Amino acid sequence: MQISDYVEITAQLSTEANEPRKKWNTIMTVFSRTTLSLAGAVFWTFCGAGTALANSTITVSLWDRGADSVMMDDQHNFGMSKGMMGGDMPMAMMGIGLSEASVPAGMITFNVTNDSKDIIHEMVVTAITSTEDVLPYLADEFKIDEDAAGHLGEVAELDPGAAGSLGLDMKPGLYLLYCNIPGHYIGGMWTVLTVTE
Repeated sequence: MQISDYVEITAQLSTEANEPRKKWNTIMTVFSRTTLSLAGAVFWTFCGAGTALANSTITVSLWDRGADSVMMDDQHNFGMSKGMMGGDMPMAMMGIGLSEASVPAGMITFNVTNDSKDIIHEMVVTAITSTEDVLPYLADEFKIDEDAAGHLGEVAELDPGAAGSLGLDMKPGLYLLYCNIPGHYIGGMWTVLTVTE
């Protein structure tokens, strides 16, 4: 046996001895990368994409009790003060119904349907601090001053039976949803949505 044969056999034995270690290193690298990818996905889902988890959809019904629902005088506002929420809501001739009265903060989609057979309605969204807030009311127009009240968005003037949608990224707080067609707000066409943390 020559020295060159000895060197060749030693090199071959050394390579064969390292083969299990190379396989182990490859397995550990794949395992580590997979574990890190899964951990990242879990973290993103539960921590990094918190708002994505809070997406909500609310079905909104704009309703009334027929063509004679709109009466713009003090006798027919059912105790509703102009610019204030309150009054005898069960006696209201029109209103806004929500599928959810409270939702978590984040992107909220309002799917709005005018369920009236006779009257055009709309839905306007305004942030409020409490249900005792007095909104700026335009008495000569029988409606809320949307710009002064802090109008956040709306589904405007839906014909009877029509539908529309509005998406808003909403922070925790109280929001007034109301119809601002003349006489509708004081006729009882409003509701409060609570957005939680």
